[in-house]
Amino acid sequence: MNIQTISIKINAYERLMRLDKPIGILLLLWPTLWALLIAGNGKPDWIIVLIFVTGTVLMRSAGCVLNDIADSQYDGKVERTKHRPLITNEVSKNEARWLAAFLCLLAFILVCLLNKKTMYLSVAAMFLAATYPLTKRFFAMPQAYLGVAFGMGIPMAFAAITDNIPMVAWVLLAANIFWAIAYDTEYAMVDRDDDLKIGIKSSAITFAKYDVIAVMLCYVITLGLLTVAGYMLALSLIYFVGLAAPAAIALYHYHLIKAREKSACFKAFLHNNWFGFAVFLGLLAHYWVQYTKPFG
Repeated sequence: MNIQTISIKINAYERLMRLDKPIGILLLLWPTLWALLIAGNGKPDWIIVLIFVTGTVLMRSAGCVLNDIADSQYDGKVERTKHRPLITNEVSKNEARWLAAFLCLLAFILVCLLNKKTMYLSVAAMFLAATYPLTKRFFAMPQAYLGVAFGMGIPMAFAAITDNIPMVAWVLLAANIFWAIAYDTEYAMVDRDDDLKIGIKSSAITFAKYDVIAVMLCYVITLGLLTVAGYMLALSLIYFVGLAAPAAIALYHYHLIKAREKSACFKAFLHNNWFGFAVFLGLLAHYWVQYTKPFG
C-alpha cells in the first residue's frame, strides 16, 4: 500500500468520523464544558477538562461511525448522505466496526483515569451513543434520545470533579435535551422529504406543520431551565444578563427556519454552536467577576 493509498484511506476514515464537520463535537462539548465549569466552581482541574475534551471527540467520532453502520441501508437513498464513505465503499463495514471499537476503547481508557462513579456513567453514555441510531426506526422523537446521549457529559463532569451528581446537573441535562430537540429538528427539517420516503422517524415529521413553533418552544424551555439552574447555583446577575445572547441567537434561528427553506434550516442547525458558546461565556463571565471582583 503506497503513501497515496494510505492518504485516501485516512481521508475516508476522517469523513466517516465526521472530523471534517466538527459541529457535532461542539454541540456535544459545550454542555460538558458548562458542567465542568460549574462543578469546578470556575476552576476545574485542567487534567479532567483535557480528559473530557478528548473523550468527547472520541465518543462523537465513534457515534458517527456506529450511526453510519446502522443507517447504511438508508443513507444511499438520501441526497445529503449518499456520498458517505460506507455508501461509496471507500470503507468496508468490517473496517468501520473495528474503527468504532477502537475509538470506544480509547475513550474507556481515558475514563478509567477518573473515579468509579464516572466510569459507571460512561457505560450508560456508550450504550446511549450506540443505540441512538436505532431509535430512528420506531421512536417518534429520536432527537430527545439524542439530547440525553449528548448530555451525559453533564452528570459525568459533576461525578468526576465532585464525586456527586447534584440536582442542578439534572436540570442542565433537561436543558440540553430541549436544546437538542430544537437544533436537531432544524437538522431534520432538511431531510424530512427523504425521511418520509424511507420510513425514518424524526421530530420534524412528528411536529409536522407545528415544527417551527415547536423548535422555538424548545429554545424557550432551554433558556428557562438554564435560568432555573442559575438560581439554584446563586449565580450573579451577569450570568442572567448573559442569557440574552443565546435568546437573541434563538430569535435569529426563527428568522432562518420560518420559511422552512432547507439551506436556511441547515444554517440554523450549524449556528447552534454559538448558542452553546454564548451560555458558556455567561458562565465564564460570572466566575471572572467572582474571582477578580473588577467592580469592587
